[in-house]
Amino acid sequence: MRGQNILREAPPKTPLALFLEQLNDPLIFILFVAAAISMLLGEFSDSAIILTVIVLNATTGVIQEGRARKALEALKKLTSPKAVILEHGVPVEIPAKDLIPGDLVVLDAGRQVPADLTLVECHSLKIEESALTGESVPTEKDLHTHNQAFMSTNVTYGRGIGRVDAIGMDTQIGKIAQMINEAPAGATPLQKRLGDLGKLLSVISILLCAVLFVVAMLQHRNLPEMLITAISLAVAAVPEGLPAIVTMVLALSVTRMVKVNTIIRRLPSVETLGCVSVVCSDKTGTLTQNKMTVTKCYTGGKLYEAGDSTLSSYPLFLEGFVLCNDASLDVGDPTEIALLQLGLQYHLDKDVLEKRCPRVFEISFDSDRKCMTTQHLKSGSSTLVSYTKGAPSVLLTKCNSIYLDGRLQPLTAPYKKQIQEAASEMSSQALRVLALGMKQTSSRDNLESGLTFLGLVGMQDPLRPEAAPAVAAFREAGVRTIMITGDQKDTAFAIGKSLGLVQDKKQCLSGPEINQMSEDAFVASLKNTQVFCQVSPEHKVRIVKGLKSSGAIVAMTGDGVNDAPSLKVADVGIAMGMTGTDVAKNAADMVLTDDNFATIAKAMAQGRCIYANIKKAVLFLLSSNFGEIITMLSAILMGLISPLKPSHILWVNLITDSLPALALGVDMDDPKRHMKRPPRDKEETLFAHGGLVVTVFYGILIGLLSIGAFLFLPMVILIHQKTPITLDALSGVLKLPVVLTHAQTYAFTTLGISQLFHAIGMRDIKRSIFAMNHFANKLMLVALVVGIGLQVAVTHIPFLVNAFGTCVLNSREWILLIAWSAVPLLFHELGVILNKIGGAFQGTSH
Repeated sequence: MRGQNILREAPPKTPLALFLEQLNDPLIFILFVAAAISMLLGEFSDSAIILTVIVLNATTGVIQEGRARKALEALKKLTSPKAVILEHGVPVEIPAKDLIPGDLVVLDAGRQVPADLTLVECHSLKIEESALTGESVPTEKDLHTHNQAFMSTNVTYGRGIGRVDAIGMDTQIGKIAQMINEAPAGATPLQKRLGDLGKLLSVISILLCAVLFVVAMLQHRNLPEMLITAISLAVAAVPEGLPAIVTMVLALSVTRMVKVNTIIRRLPSVETLGCVSVVCSDKTGTLTQNKMTVTKCYTGGKLYEAGDSTLSSYPLFLEGFVLCNDASLDVGDPTEIALLQLGLQYHLDKDVLEKRCPRVFEISFDSDRKCMTTQHLKSGSSTLVSYTKGAPSVLLTKCNSIYLDGRLQPLTAPYKKQIQEAASEMSSQALRVLALGMKQTSSRDNLESGLTFLGLVGMQDPLRPEAAPAVAAFREAGVRTIMITGDQKDTAFAIGKSLGLVQDKKQCLSGPEINQMSEDAFVASLKNTQVFCQVSPEHKVRIVKGLKSSGAIVAMTGDGVNDAPSLKVADVGIAMGMTGTDVAKNAADMVLTDDNFATIAKAMAQGRCIYANIKKAVLFLLSSNFGEIITMLSAILMGLISPLKPSHILWVNLITDSLPALALGVDMDDPKRHMKRPPRDKEETLFAHGGLVVTVFYGILIGLLSIGAFLFLPMVILIHQKTPITLDALSGVLKLPVVLTHAQTYAFTTLGISQLFHAIGMRDIKRSIFAMNHFANKLMLVALVVGIGLQVAVTHIPFLVNAFGTCVLNSREWILLIAWSAVPLLFHELGVILNKIGGAFQGTSH
């Protein structure tokens, strides 16, 4: 039965365990203490409300975690490994979970072994088995003593075929599955910073309570009253809804990234994307279409157009490229498929050729050697012939003769010069150039030396039409693009120039040149180098490390098994979803499902947008909490009774504020706007670029509005009585229960509704609310309507009126309080005007 080849993961936590986890938080502990003190003082309604809010908060957290888990499970399905099996001798790709014992699985470099296998075919196969043995050096496989391949290990070299012996929990890795269960996802850097902020606010709340008692002693207040006020102040200092909001926004951001063809494998990469200052991109398949076509051929000392009938008189040249090839017309590397298509133009079919000249041995392609070799038995004889194809610069060093005019001739300096000139001419036309050599021998030794040069092919891989605009978009966003390729310098320069990356060859650096440079000289050269060519995987790691040492935040793309080290070293590793190997995907932080360079720009724009939204939500919640603290402290320092009950503050923090904060977190701002700014510094805090000013200013404003609403009715009474307005007089009027209830209701209502209006302005502090598209964030409109509705409910529904100690407000009072609560929008507009004036002033001064 298919579908059983999976490892059982650790059982999911029960809802109760998840619920209790939500309570294990310093902020929640403060609320428990507040509830206990309220109960001891006989304030049972306040205590009940605090406990109800704790339960609601924990329940919300469990729901959010559940949604996040479901989102990640959906993404796991998108990135689940595949396996290639042979059905009637034809390779077919299926989900690895559908393997059953007896299936024949094809293995090649970069694939993860999908089950426990016994090898039935093996060609220079090496498998890295550190998941089982802890040994990182790959194990060489054969058909005798080392003929087993194990699930979850990685093929690093060669190819082979294995028969499935065991699947799922019956595999060797399945027997020790508890050792490879994925660790629970750790908190992202942002979540850690917010956790630290929460602890800091907990300490501040305790200090505020201590200050309060000192003030109380100086003012000779009674202890029960001060305890209730202290509880209110402690609750005001704690942003109870903050962790749940940030968790929810991050979970939603992962789903949002999928819409721009990006699968996030590690949550911190969403944050890091906004900091990236350098993108290092592979050329093939990312900047180009990965649709190779041979357009030029050089053989017999002459350059031909592909398709030229004269080429049919060079059978060794054509046959060599067809036989030294691991692809089929449907499956394989695009470069090798292009060579097979070239052969078909001259009626050379690989399957027919291999029957006539069967392969007997091979040396697989290696990124260090930059070539591959296959050995074949000539039809009707015992003669062995090998073909080697690879980079021209490498292959020429292995050749000592050339095939010309139907015979072997010494490869003299003039011939070498002609070959190099032909390769340079092809490269200058942005063609990828491959060379071919052959050797007749009776053994398998030294197959890659003493070769006979047969010719060159030049193939074209067209640039993606969106690649150059994406490079320009990165430049506008303050992000530098670096192209990395294995091509010759001429080819790399031509492609880099068409992308707008380089204007001079001095901006190109080759692998051999890197090898000759000291580390200091190499790091210094990185400032002006935009294209790296003829590079090895080791060079890629060195490039990334060099860029990071100069202070850059680096994103790196890759698709092959040898790209895994550089993907891990980079700040953000980006693997290709279509052509990428399992090893590369496992090493990466994110996967592009369309292998498109322009998708990186879209993902980065979304990453910046998501971080900006989280920042807006956090600053909104903190400024709201600061407003509550100002409200409470102002009253205490003036010697007045507490303007807000603990239940009022909790209601605003967790009920009224949560929806607007979530609306800010998922705001559909235009990502392109964020790509017109430079990347942010990785160490930048949420309070940078005016964040602290916004938090403090609006906190003070909301506090003053709330305390103003609290004192409005007492002041009206004193004016009506023609009594001088003094603190003692205000305190005396507030001792009347009816007046106090009205005054607290005014303060409570103003606090809640002013924060709703503040949330609207927080969508963009530099843009007028009249210039915003409010229907682009329907959740904010819902938050406004629901928030006002909840405030109406708490002052009109009898049960809630009694529970919160409020009073019923008439329509005149509502109009007055809503108008008063809208003052933050007035200051928002003033801020926008002042910002424009300041910008214009700066523009004229320059």
